[in-house]
Amino acid sequence: MDAVRVALLREVLAGTEWLQTTRRFAGSLRASVGPREGGLLLIGSEEYEPWHLAAHLDDEAAWSGLPELSPTLVRHRVPDGPVPAHLSVGLGRLEGAGRGETLLVVTPGDPGAGLLERVNDARRGGATVLALDGGDSELHTLAHDALAVPGDAGLDLDTVQHLVSAAAGENSLPARPGRHRFGDRLARLAERLTAPPPPRW
Repeated sequence: MDAVRVALLREVLAGTEWLQTTRRFAGSLRASVGPREGGLLLIGSEEYEPWHLAAHLDDEAAWSGLPELSPTLVRHRVPDGPVPAHLSVGLGRLEGAGRGETLLVVTPGDPGAGLLERVNDARRGGATVLALDGGDSELHTLAHDALAVPGDAGLDLDTVQHLVSAAAGENSLPARPGRHRFGDRLARLAERLTAPPPPRW
């Protein structure tokens, strides 16, 4: 979902609690990752892998000039054979999670006892735990902050992930040279389209 579609979605949701709620959660995410790159760990359940959110946060990290938003996707199963480095991080990464790191758990259903145990260990080690899920009570007990998207919410988890990732990159420091928010480019294009035509020579 690109910036234009996110803007349209926000218009549709204007007046609902979702815009404020997703921005609040995105603020918690931004505050928790701190300035250090590589400290955001993203994991789903065995049945649900949040690779789409990983890609969007990576884009937001580049566009906003906040490399710390670029997550490490932690996978329950890493395929055999040659795998790109960013897709080859297994559950063992959570064993070393600790102070200064953030563990974002994303799952629409039951996270599973094994994952909950690992999340608990990471929290005890000092990691900040965030949950974006369907409302699992055990996971929320472990999380420092949580955003639940129940089945009757009128939105699905994937849509809320788009709102959270977009909000996470907003109100940031100026982007790195040569990198600009898509919305900024769109605004400049609109200015050119509505400006008076130049004189013809």
